[in-house]
Amino acid sequence: MKYPENELAQMVIASCVANHIHEVVISPGSRNAPLTIGFSQVSTINTYSIVDERCAAFVALGMAQKTKKPTVVSCTSGSALLNYYPAVAEAFYGNIPLIVISADRPKEMIDIGDGQTIRQEGVFKNHILFEANLTAIQNEVDRAYNKKLLFKAISVANKQKGPVHINVPFDEPLYNLVDDLLSYPLVEQQEEQLLQEKALEVKELEPYAEIWNKATKKIVLLGVSQPSKLLQTQINHLLKDPSVLVLTETTSNINNEGVINSIDQFLAGLTEEEKSFYQPEVLLTIGGLVVSKKIKQYLRAFKPKHHFAVHPTFGYDTFQCLTKYFKISTELFFSQFFWLTKPVESNYQAQGLAVKKSRKIAHQKYADATKYSDFKVFDLVNKSLPLQSVLQLSNSATVRYAQLFDINDDIAVFCNRGTSGIDGSTSTAIGSAMKTQKQVTLVTGDLSFLYDSNALWSQYIPANFRIVIVNNSGGGIFKILPGPKQTNALSYFETPHDYTAEHLAKMYGFEYVKATDLDSTKKGLETFYNESKQPKILEVFTPSNSNDEVLRTYFEKFKA
Repeated sequence: MKYPENELAQMVIASCVANHIHEVVISPGSRNAPLTIGFSQVSTINTYSIVDERCAAFVALGMAQKTKKPTVVSCTSGSALLNYYPAVAEAFYGNIPLIVISADRPKEMIDIGDGQTIRQEGVFKNHILFEANLTAIQNEVDRAYNKKLLFKAISVANKQKGPVHINVPFDEPLYNLVDDLLSYPLVEQQEEQLLQEKALEVKELEPYAEIWNKATKKIVLLGVSQPSKLLQTQINHLLKDPSVLVLTETTSNINNEGVINSIDQFLAGLTEEEKSFYQPEVLLTIGGLVVSKKIKQYLRAFKPKHHFAVHPTFGYDTFQCLTKYFKISTELFFSQFFWLTKPVESNYQAQGLAVKKSRKIAHQKYADATKYSDFKVFDLVNKSLPLQSVLQLSNSATVRYAQLFDINDDIAVFCNRGTSGIDGSTSTAIGSAMKTQKQVTLVTGDLSFLYDSNALWSQYIPANFRIVIVNNSGGGIFKILPGPKQTNALSYFETPHDYTAEHLAKMYGFEYVKATDLDSTKKGLETFYNESKQPKILEVFTPSNSNDEVLRTYFEKFKA
């Protein structure tokens, strides 16, 4: 084995080894050569070469999302680092442990006109949990300083579940080698214990439990959450209280008969009297960000008297009435809170579930009878998804359509809802697929797919990876939204085009299936998930001019 001679590179690599980092995505370059050489030689680290930096960062994010453990993404100096920013912002708001390690020029080479140099220190300052700007090693003080920063950076990524940035200045030579990797045992037992989550003080919970126990109308709203059997058990316990109405989203990975799992469907058609009835006295929000715009509008208009937010990192005042933020994981919060609460007699949950039942009947009747459209395609795709698989959703219209359908609770659902951008959805899904034996299906729109098409430029895509592209020729979300269509600039919002994925599929070695109507979509889905030697793309073309009408009519059905 050969390792980089550069001591600073050795320290970075050894610290990752000592802190149990196992996944490193490398963006090829010269200035980061010492890191590339070192990481690729460590037997306990899996390394991947992803050329496009934006894709590389989202691939790393997808891996961290799936494993729940820090993943490293490493690049050369200059503008390469800036291409990581979308994924860094997503990791920041999505609570995903991402470690960015950037190579840099020595400080004296910055702002003197040298090539491939920018001001890298502080580049992510608004969307990073910790930044470690290492220094060239001249003495023991420098070694101790770098060691402290490295341990802190990796600890923060682990504990707070978010992105950190380690900036490493390298002087030439970059390619000199030695036979051994230095040992820097950076994990100390007393420091490791600081990473364990602490319970809340009972006295902090008691006044809020008292408010909870007096309320006859309580809504528990779940945003983005990782699949969790414990959380599912805790939600089942909550449902024993008839005064609690649980609202979930597809991305919450919680779904059973006792919850309202299609929020927009539930809210559609409520009369003013019914809206007043469902106004909660207490709102408890758990998990990450919420997709539904309708629930945000509703709870801002019909504010609860009390809003408790539970989250290990952020306490968002989404509904502009936040009473108390508990900075703790949902599971630990409930394990404490339940001891202080009791069921309250109420018809609140029963009334809500009765509405849900009627909505589901109307939904199914409409889905069975409606014409070929985006809505119909999502219905068919949803029913085709294999059990024990992973569903990755792109943003914009895709994730919103997914909220309308019952997805089997045996399927894990993910979406980049931290920043809700269309960039990086394919790369994230590929990163997730690289770290699981389960079949991963990405459902995406045509714009999101084309925007991230470099994601397919990868040698690591598993043969069981599947992409369903709903191609409505330019971003149907802007026809659904009321504003853009009223302007004379719709083409600039919707970006119509005539491109397909067929030639990209051929170039990157995907099997390609095309569907243009109901029958060909059904036929394409019949064998789409069968075992294959190559990953597959199913591109479904839908009528751009009628999709918004179908969706609008769908919601009007609930008003009858």
